[in-house]
Amino acid sequence: MLTRSGADITVRDNVVHKLHRPGTDPRALCARLRAAGEIDVVLTPMSGVPQLVGQRWLTHWPFVETVATEPESVPWAEVARVLARLHLAPVACRLPAHGWPARLRRAVDRARGHQVIARAAAGLPDQVWRAGSADRPHTVVHGDFHLGQLGRRDPASPWQLIDVDDLGSGDPAWDLARPAGFWAAGLIPDADWATFVDAYRAAGGPAVPPGDPWPVLEPFARAAVIQAAAHDPCDETLSAACVRMPQLEKNSRPKPCLR
Repeated sequence: MLTRSGADITVRDNVVHKLHRPGTDPRALCARLRAAGEIDVVLTPMSGVPQLVGQRWLTHWPFVETVATEPESVPWAEVARVLARLHLAPVACRLPAHGWPARLRRAVDRARGHQVIARAAAGLPDQVWRAGSADRPHTVVHGDFHLGQLGRRDPASPWQLIDVDDLGSGDPAWDLARPAGFWAAGLIPDADWATFVDAYRAAGGPAVPPGDPWPVLEPFARAAVIQAAAHDPCDETLSAACVRMPQLEKNSRPKPCLR
């Protein structure tokens, strides 16, 4: 059994059985399952109705292979196009707010004794503690996007997003936060970041306006690095980035600030 973000996952006969984290709202989960069935870039569950097992909810999914995370193997342009299509997708059902801010709070709470992470989190602006803002685009958002959330059934199939636990509505910049933060921390090469942003824009992605995307993405990128550091406080690169984050100004360039 694999435990991931509070969920327990088992695989049998090419079917993924997922026990969702304790406290999962069944109404929100049902809305997310319905949306997954409507959006072509999100993996469709085998049933839109979760089962109650004890005090937790169980769903069933087709088994998929996830993207290789080695830098030379990441299909950055395809990743960007998948996110753009998600952010442009119409959804008939009403979705809850996406789960990024709640996940950030849980991660920061778990790392409360880590002074570097706590200080960096204390310097985050108000906008990262809510799902969206009135002056920003409002779309479907994955809510926990990283490379491990991309899967496909076979090499000939298109990439799709998996894990709908935090799928919802809000600011699409959140789904670009992890790549932006890891690029700023020096974990993603400049050329890959440029490929990702250019492909996202070419596909009509609404998260960033023309020009430099960093002023929009900066607070979300900071939040994503802090959340990642809270999950792995022994990672020296992420901790070093967190040390410099309280001094990071909104319109500053990331290279001299985080690298």
